[in-house]
Amino acid sequence: MALSRGLRCCQRAFAWLPVLIIALVVLWSYYAYVCELCLVTLSNPVEKVAYLTIFHILFVLFVWTYWKSIFTLPVQPGKKYHMSYADKERYENEERPEVQRQILAEIARKLPVYTRTGNGGIRFCDRCQLIKPDRCHHCTVCAICVLKMDHHCPWVNNCIGFSNYKFFLLFLAYSLLYCLYIAATVFKYFIKYWTGELTNGRSKFHVLFLLFVAVMFFVSLMFLFGYHCWLVSRNRSTLEAFSAPVFQNGPDKNGFNLGFVKNLQQVFGEEKKLWLLPIASSQGDGHFFPMRALCEAQNPLLANEEQWEDDGIDEEPHGKSSSRLSLSI
Repeated sequence: MALSRGLRCCQRAFAWLPVLIIALVVLWSYYAYVCELCLVTLSNPVEKVAYLTIFHILFVLFVWTYWKSIFTLPVQPGKKYHMSYADKERYENEERPEVQRQILAEIARKLPVYTRTGNGGIRFCDRCQLIKPDRCHHCTVCAICVLKMDHHCPWVNNCIGFSNYKFFLLFLAYSLLYCLYIAATVFKYFIKYWTGELTNGRSKFHVLFLLFVAVMFFVSLMFLFGYHCWLVSRNRSTLEAFSAPVFQNGPDKNGFNLGFVKNLQQVFGEEKKLWLLPIASSQGDGHFFPMRALCEAQNPLLANEEQWEDDGIDEEPHGKSSSRLSLSI
């Protein structure tokens, strides 16, 4: 018992190592840019003030969003999704799988649950003993079910889901701008140090290395941020991009796609003044999400999934809006 507890403590401590590495790199970049570049290398006072002002704005936004991504706890399903003691006892005492599925179906009738397992059953978490809301998944690292789980990110040591997905996107955006700004403003002095026009040995090392690190992180972040922008535009999570959610009519990768503008509002909310700030503004509570209903019986075009291309569902004529409905509770 004591050994397993000690191993868990070591595992928790080791999980903070990627965050510590990022924190140390950011602190060094702050020192290298502010002290070695702006205070030591730059001679023009106007240029110093301009560089430092823009840098600190981006630095504050970057650190703020990173902090929110790390310390915003993932939201778990509400109590009504947990099985009652009587239902749990009935479910565990039943050995026939088909009867267990019926028990789960009876419980799920009272809940706004529309996604299913691959074989059409109710999505149930044996470890948390609850009916999974739509887009909810169990995180094996956090050992909890997370609403609208996207992925578990080791670089923030947290599960990215409904509660902090907006913060994570802003963190990627501001870290991208942070690296781009550093690379753009350092490049001129990188050339001067490289050609020998400037000779300060200590500052030369910091400026040269600062450019390499900024460019390296910028390239990696550009691909990651671009991928998540694509996911937001389609209203998908990372898990849903790899495995399409299953509805009563079958799998549908575009089941939650409401169009580009509404997809953005799902993550960032309707108040545009809050879009660029790490302040919670996502729509809903994470338990239910509007869906694009596949009314195959009424519209035979919907029966062929190949008719629905990713690029063709963002815009639709007003006269055909009745063919796509949003399910409501």
